[in-house]
Amino acid sequence: MADATIFDRLKQDHDAHRQLLAKLEDARDEPERKEKLFAQFKVEVTAHAAAEEETLYATMLSRPDLREDAQHSVAEHKEIDDYLDDLDDIACDSAEWNETFDKLKKRYLHHIEEEEDEMFPDAAKELTADEESKLAALFARRKPDELERAQAAND
Repeated sequence: MADATIFDRLKQDHDAHRQLLAKLEDARDEPERKEKLFAQFKVEVTAHAAAEEETLYATMLSRPDLREDAQHSVAEHKEIDDYLDDLDDIACDSAEWNETFDKLKKRYLHHIEEEEDEMFPDAAKELTADEESKLAALFARRKPDELERAQAAND
């Protein structure tokens, strides 16, 4: 994926997140498995969001025509982060955890669908192919550091 765009890289992460959400759904009645999958999901989504904000969103915020989309998505990241924190504070084997997870899942799927269907196409109209490639490379460099940071915060 040497010539991938930022949108390709972000969509690849989104697809992995969808798979983790499906596995979490399957593990609904298996607290130990659910706890491990949730920890993995939280680290992945936290790192993804941070790297996305530092690359694509930072670029979008600097452009008047894209600023509102980026601000909206940053606000959604905060909302998702709040759900992740809430889930950390709830017993994994409780009905409350499952209810809160269902809200997180709905919110997160809405967020990534909105990005893929609306925000990415809007941004693609404004960015050059070279900018998209450079953002992808920057994202690829930032994400491992963000994964490390998210893992340390989750330990």
